[in-house]
Amino acid sequence: MSSSSPATDQAKVGDGPVFVSPDWVRSLDEPPLWLDCRFRLDDPQAGRRLFEAGHIPGARFADLDQDLADLSRGRGRHPLPAPEQFVQRCESWGVGDGPVVVYDDVSGAMAARAWWMLRWLDHKLTYILDGGLTAWTEAGGALSTEASGPGTARGEFRPVPGSMLVTSEQEVQSMVRAAADGEPSAMVLLDARAADRFRGEQEPIDPIAGHIPGAANRPFGDSLRDGTLADEPALRALWQQTLDGADPGQVSHMCGSGVTACFNLACMEHLGLAGSRLYVGSWSEWIADSDNPVAGG
Repeated sequence: MSSSSPATDQAKVGDGPVFVSPDWVRSLDEPPLWLDCRFRLDDPQAGRRLFEAGHIPGARFADLDQDLADLSRGRGRHPLPAPEQFVQRCESWGVGDGPVVVYDDVSGAMAARAWWMLRWLDHKLTYILDGGLTAWTEAGGALSTEASGPGTARGEFRPVPGSMLVTSEQEVQSMVRAAADGEPSAMVLLDARAADRFRGEQEPIDPIAGHIPGAANRPFGDSLRDGTLADEPALRALWQQTLDGADPGQVSHMCGSGVTACFNLACMEHLGLAGSRLYVGSWSEWIADSDNPVAGG
């Protein structure tokens, strides 16, 4: 596996990385609250089965469909739950004022959504386990099949909903209209989907292929090397090239349904490129309106 990226080797809680190594977690003064975020888009029950077959001891299971989204809201595949609904879920897990580490088995692609949502509530001590469960076991970490009981928070967490910024469909529509009219736009829209999906060559999940006119493609996997985050020089070079001088505050991240987009956003935050936004509805919301234009190639 590739080497750890910025500041993943020293536990400086609240002042440092987004992605952390198993050794970083072990160096904490107290163990974190673990959230297991494993999920399969083609088999929504798979994550729960994997969790029951073995998870980091003490972890709680965070289901993408049930906990990190409210499928009854909005038009995208994973709309955000109401803030009070997610606050209640955090209370049930035992989220307090101490560190929370989220993980999955796909290098953080799913766990990043939980990281973003906890940061959305202003939980500043939330981190992503770099390399996920594979990194944990390769570093000698144990797994457990023991069921997790009700969470008991250590310290009081006072949520502030809206602490991470979102982009609306209407704002994206304004960007597209400006581009069509040849006018400059303040928004840089970055799509985290694989390149062939972005180009419209295939679409395994959503009913329409292609991308939003004016969007640029930065597949989330470009930031990875052998399953872990690229080393800092490579990661910084990649994102400097991607931004091409744009201010981080101009950037809005999207994907199919606002999940892997969080990974790209997390990479920027990890590098200190703070302030970008999430287009939660993403492609699945965009194509739900037949009046929204679609591009290919």
